Amino acid sequence: MLDLLLPQRCVVCGLGGTQLCPLCLARLPRIAPPLCERCGTPTAWPVRRCRECAGRRLAFSCARAAVHYDDAVRAMVAAWKERALRRLAAAAVSIVVEIVPPPRAEAVTFVPPDPDRGLRRGHHPPRELAEQLARHWQLPLVAPLRRRVGKRQRGLSRPERRRNVAGAFTAKMGVPGSIALVDDVLTSGATANAAASALRKAGARRVEIVTFARVDR
Repeated sequence: MLDLLLPQRCVVCGLGGTQLCPLCLARLPRIAPPLCERCGTPTAWPVRRCRECAGRRLAFSCARAAVHYDDAVRAMVAAWKERALRRLAAAAVSIVVEIVPPPRAEAVTFVPPDPDRGLRRGHHPPRELAEQLARHWQLPLVAPLRRRVGKRQRGLSRPERRRNVAGAFTAKMGVPGSIALVDDVLTSGATANAAASALRKAGARRVEIVTFARVDR
């Protein structure tokens, strides 16, 4: 009934019919090797550590993403997050499954929202992504992470992002020894690293980051 009253349009090209048309879905820029083995940054040749992560103390074992964050992906993520077009989660999952190898993990979790922002939106895309990926990978979904209210990351420099999320997360003790941490977009990696650090302190020995998109730097 809603589709009849409010016809769906592709959030990228505006074509009527679906929230993301098959052509735009096919054109989303998949990330392909070679990659940095640790942080997943596309590289000219395979490396264990690239210039983006060399010299940094990283709490996660590896990070992988499915697509580059271009204008089309930005439009899709914005519609998913801000307009609550939840059918886009299935499209995101289909690409992650296509591109990202299954993690070496005992369970799946997600980066939790800022409490205020989560209440305003009424939904949380990273959780939606994690729920569907957990079902596909046949792994349990757990939610040990908590996040304090803090300043938004948007508009901050990379050093400011790291400082802003330092200590922002806590986790219940007794998390699985290996766990996949899911988020929608990897920007500087500061948020994912801070969340992974909390999981490590709570008992995880290996944390793999899985995101739908990543910002190229």
